Amino acid sequence: MTVLTAEQVQDLIRGGVPMAEDIDLRIERLTAECAVARVPFQPRLVRPGGTLSGPTLMALADAAMYAVVLGALGRVEMAVTSNLNINFLARPAPVDLLAEARILRLSKRQAVCEVALHSAVDEDVLVAHVTGTYALPL
Repeated sequence: MTVLTAEQVQDLIRGGVPMAEDIDLRIERLTAECAVARVPFQPRLVRPGGTLSGPTLMALADAAMYAVVLGALGRVEMAVTSNLNINFLARPAPVDLLAEARILRLSKRQAVCEVALHSAVDEDVLVAHVTGTYALPL
């Protein structure tokens, strides 16, 4: 297995999913156990009511899960999301959004992940809790 850096994973995601470039997705830290990703604040990500949109939160969480899977397994580009469950817990402020992803269970066929989403101004407040599963290529 070839170990990938945070920058390599960020480039893979941005190259394969053009929307990641549009939202300026960044992979800030990556190990085999954890990935930290960021979406910098942009006014166009705000929904009516002045909060970051749900699709922005979901995109960041999904990308963070993919990043931690790549961090654990190396270049498995055909790993795909098979399930994503999100619980919105607090209104995210219109600031940078952070995601911390961890693998809960890894087998030959799937990776079950958990993601904590936080606003950059108050990392103690959980904005959303996400669980998801990535199907792994055989």
